[in-house]
This record gives sequence, structure tokens and C-alpha cells, in this order.
Amino acid sequence: MPEVEIGRVSDFFAKPVVAGITLSDTLKVGDKVHIKGHTTDLEFIVESMQINNANVSEGKVGDAIGIKVADRVRAGDHVYKVT
Repeated sequence: MPEVEIGRVSDFFAKPVVAGITLSDTLKVGDKVHIKGHTTDLEFIVESMQINNANVSEGKVGDAIGIKVADRVRAGDHVYKVT
């Protein structure tokens, strides 16, 4: 499936397991994403998203969002939307 880069991981929080992502394109709840880095390779459906601890259904270019992830991600990892 084709992938489009939509951002980069900026932070990782272990409890809860959340990735902070700075977006370079839009992302909606329900989109399938692929986070790829040197030691990272996760693919999942975005089930929830937050901006400043408030639930949102869509993130826009330039937003700093938080999404739950299944495993550790690292700052600088690339975030792709699977289309």
C-alpha cells in the first residue's frame, strides 16, 4: 500500500505509552499510520488523538498531537499515513 509522510515523532511518553508527533499533513482518527525509524516499525489504526490534553478527531499541518502507540518510538522517527 502506498504511504505518504505526514510528520515526525517529537516525544515519547512511557506512561501512558504515547507518541508526540508534529504533523506536516492532516491526520484523522481512523487513519492507518506507519511509524518507521532505525529500530522502530509500527503499523496501526489511530483510535484517539489529543492536542493539549483535549480529544480531537483531526490534526492539521503544524499541530503537535499525541496518539497512543503499542510500543516504544523514538524522536525523529518518520510517520506515514497508509493510503
